[in-house]
Amino acid sequence: METAATAAPAWGFFSSFLLLAFGTLVAALLGAAHRLGLFYQLMHKVDTASIRHGGENVAAVLKAHGVRFLFTLVGGHISPLLVACEKLGIRVVDTRHEVTAVFAADAVARLTGTVGVAAVTAGPGLTNTVTAVKNAQIAQSPVLLLGGAASTLLQNRGALQAVDQMSLFRPLCKFCASVRRVRDIIPTLRAAMAAAQSGTPGPVFVELPLDVLYPYFMVQKEMVPAKPPKGLMSRAVHWYLANSLANLFAGAWEPQPEGPLPLDIPQASPQQVQRCVEILSRAKRPLMLIGSQALLPPTSADKLRVAVETLGIPCFLMGMARGLLGRNHPLHFRQNRRAALKKADVVVLAGTVCDFRLSYGRVFSRSSKIIVVNRDRKEMLINSDIFWKPQEAVQGDVGSFVVKLVEGLRGQMWASDWAEELRQADQQKEQTFREKALMPVAQHLNPVRVLQLVEDTLPDNSILVVDGGDFVGTAAYLVKPRGPLCWLDPACTPLGLFTPCAGCRRLAVWCLFGDGAFGYSLIEFDTFVRHKIPVMALIGNDAGWTQISREQVPSLGSNVACGLAYTDYHKAAQGLGAQGLLLSRENEDQVVKVLRDAQQQCQDGHPVVVNILIGRTDFRDGSIAM
Repeated sequence: METAATAAPAWGFFSSFLLLAFGTLVAALLGAAHRLGLFYQLMHKVDTASIRHGGENVAAVLKAHGVRFLFTLVGGHISPLLVACEKLGIRVVDTRHEVTAVFAADAVARLTGTVGVAAVTAGPGLTNTVTAVKNAQIAQSPVLLLGGAASTLLQNRGALQAVDQMSLFRPLCKFCASVRRVRDIIPTLRAAMAAAQSGTPGPVFVELPLDVLYPYFMVQKEMVPAKPPKGLMSRAVHWYLANSLANLFAGAWEPQPEGPLPLDIPQASPQQVQRCVEILSRAKRPLMLIGSQALLPPTSADKLRVAVETLGIPCFLMGMARGLLGRNHPLHFRQNRRAALKKADVVVLAGTVCDFRLSYGRVFSRSSKIIVVNRDRKEMLINSDIFWKPQEAVQGDVGSFVVKLVEGLRGQMWASDWAEELRQADQQKEQTFREKALMPVAQHLNPVRVLQLVEDTLPDNSILVVDGGDFVGTAAYLVKPRGPLCWLDPACTPLGLFTPCAGCRRLAVWCLFGDGAFGYSLIEFDTFVRHKIPVMALIGNDAGWTQISREQVPSLGSNVACGLAYTDYHKAAQGLGAQGLLLSRENEDQVVKVLRDAQQQCQDGHPVVVNILIGRTDFRDGSIAM
């Protein structure tokens, strides 16, 4: 017979087990109640009579952040936010392809220093943007992509246009979030906008399911059956759906702060700046390579220009830094960069990266001291363990760093013969191009000569957008941006470029295309016509993917897939409602007149396409192939 002494431990174990099981059950119930939003709904009610919708919250945040333009291709998933933006005075520009909408937002971000915003529909609408989002990531552009999605309860259940969008964009974006309740729209968008601009800028993605954007009465109609259910299981499902609806809209319209959050921008330490000052103070042949990062806020382009002029260090300008010093500044050099880097004893990489453009670092002399400054540490040190090694690596804002260098090096002078040596090399290369411009071409126009005339004709108030291979590669040597933030590199379509200044006739937008690249952008002239965006596109039409052909034919013996035609792009543009002009051998002596006529039509508010039939050129040395 069991005694009380032996029964006590068994009972104690059993009671502890019951207590643990009860505690686990209570915790599970509390967790489930939290996930179902039951506690939140006790304090925050649902306004079932309201006709407001989540799109209004989206528009309010964008407005509070100073967003003036939203680029889109319309879709039912995102209609509420488009309508709300229009009502708040945000201009909605609808493109003909989703990739263009993001390219346009990218252009706005680069030119204004603010966040560019694009909104596209779910599924294919979002997958169409991937190339442009990757472009924004590489360009370090603060772009906010708003994407529609299937309703929260229908995801992973075969809904229309439902794909795993979050997995698609996580590798491309600094910040990804999917909004699950209307009340979360505002804080999520504020966090996304701050992330896009903090640290190293880049694209961010916010997924907005259909049911967080539409009004309560419409979501209720789709979500909860109108007739009362019968049966226990049906009632349980009905309660779950009704509760999900309530949780979706609980506290939806309560006031929340909508304005910008503080940004986190890294800065160089005083000790790092001082070490760089000491290195530069001993230099005899210093050189600066200034990249796009130098133009990021908070340092203005004017302040950066003054700092560079005060330093007096010869420099090469890359990316968005092109034009920083104007058209013909004595400190700015364009030709023979590789040779200059080999001779420099101190090189400052101010927001530039040792990627393929600098031959992964192999362009530097082994005796050169390299100072690199960049907001992104990984990018800053790329290939440094293989082909080069920095003397000083500074993680911080580039523009602020250059301004601080001036304070430490004020009064420092460098030998004038170094700049004079670089200038003579520049002039020799420019003389080579002048000689190439005089070479006869059998059937068409000499592209070097055409681009020289473009350079002579280009107004001082111009912004240049370039996209192409040979024609644009040659233009990079010959056509000079007139000022800072007046150059957009390849892969950006022209749409977003002019839109920040829509209606401002003081700016002239010149787009330089290769004929291959123009094939991607032709349809957007329908967009320019509809939205009255006057841009002028110059197409270097050599009837081929010549940059590829030049390598493919000698090495592989075939021109397959490289041939195009001397297509009448100007007539295609006319069919879309734009103005179209042709430049060919027949009007060779009227190039300047045609360019000025096109410019005048742009000033009158018309998009213009100038189709220029040219011979093939090698952008590396300016030689003419035909």
